[in-house]
Amino acid sequence: MKKIISLLLCGTLLLLLFSCSGNSKQDSDDTSANQTWQSEENVTDALQIRVEGTAGENIVFQLNDSTAAKALYEQLPLSIQVENYSNNEKIFYSPNELDTSDAPLAEGPAGVLAYYAPWGNVVLFYGKCGGASGLYALGEAVSRADQIETLSGEIQVSRVK
Repeated sequence: MKKIISLLLCGTLLLLLFSCSGNSKQDSDDTSANQTWQSEENVTDALQIRVEGTAGENIVFQLNDSTAAKALYEQLPLSIQVENYSNNEKIFYSPNELDTSDAPLAEGPAGVLAYYAPWGNVVLFYGKCGGASGLYALGEAVSRADQIETLSGEIQVSRVK
């Protein structure tokens, strides 16, 4: 009799374990699907810009939700000169000053797009962005950040539809 009760208890425990792990898998799948859907929604709502260079560079940046990033987006398209600056960045001058009142400070890896308010220039980092007073984040490269370093001369900056 003890063996039968033990077998029944073991069977019940196994059944509970399998049903619980099945629910966790389903919950995990639901969460994953929900995150994918939210990510796709965020990408479609996000403002993106394309920077094209004379040597075939084609870099896409996703802008953040700051007023400065939106103001840059509103100035596009631009055909503008890019310049070397320091050993980790390219710059161009924004036609109009950007309002940085709600923009986060810029810092991070290569691919950061920023605005240096004291000089009114947009900065494309191809090396680490260490941050500085007056340097505000506008977004980051989502494709081909490695091409920033080769930009030179006149570039085309446009909205990604």
